[in-house]
Amino acid sequence: MMNVVFMVLYFLIIGLVIEISVTLLKLTGLKNTVARFQVISMLTGTGFTTDESKSIIDHPVRRKISMFLILFGAFSLAVIISSISTLLTDDLRLMELSIIIGILTILTITVKTAFINNRLSNKMQSEMHNHYELWEHPIEEVLFLENEDVVMQIDINEDSEFIDVNTFDIVSRGVDINILFIESGEAKIRKELNEHKIQLGDNLFLYGNKNEIEETFSKEIEAMNKKENAS
Repeated sequence: MMNVVFMVLYFLIIGLVIEISVTLLKLTGLKNTVARFQVISMLTGTGFTTDESKSIIDHPVRRKISMFLILFGAFSLAVIISSISTLLTDDLRLMELSIIIGILTILTITVKTAFINNRLSNKMQSEMHNHYELWEHPIEEVLFLENEDVVMQIDINEDSEFIDVNTFDIVSRGVDINILFIESGEAKIRKELNEHKIQLGDNLFLYGNKNEIEETFSKEIEAMNKKENAS
């Protein structure tokens, strides 16, 4: 019975650590669903290679939180395995666990209050602004000024209407699309973009409004999706 109580208390500690970590990651700008999935992924050591995981790796503050979760997860796994395999001893230190749970509960409630949320959020933003250069910030914080902003790669196929079209003629149509650079064979063209005529096989790296990019390059995106589904 005491072993069961110990396990319940320890899982409660893990749950509180998850809640605190999710709240802290949300304060750095992550969505709740993304933050919760990444916290559980790091804590359990499952290592899902999702696109959202890049937002953790590319953010200095989030990396610090993730390092704690990875270490805590490894320690927790050892404790759980030890508890199940040996049933521990009679001295389960339930009092100490109860104290830890009490502290973590207070900490969880504290970090979820509006006042502390604002203070921590401002602190993290100040940390990023004062200690890290702009190029060290996650790309979404620097470039994504609106909800529909994206960075997208477009492959030029044989059916593209932009073959032999000057890149200047694409971006001068009044659309919210910027060409960051073009990958043409082994060359990466950035300095003389306006003078480059798009060729078959070029890869365009674009920044702008997602809907306008998808509308302008609808044929290219459709061909890319078909190619991906076929493979």
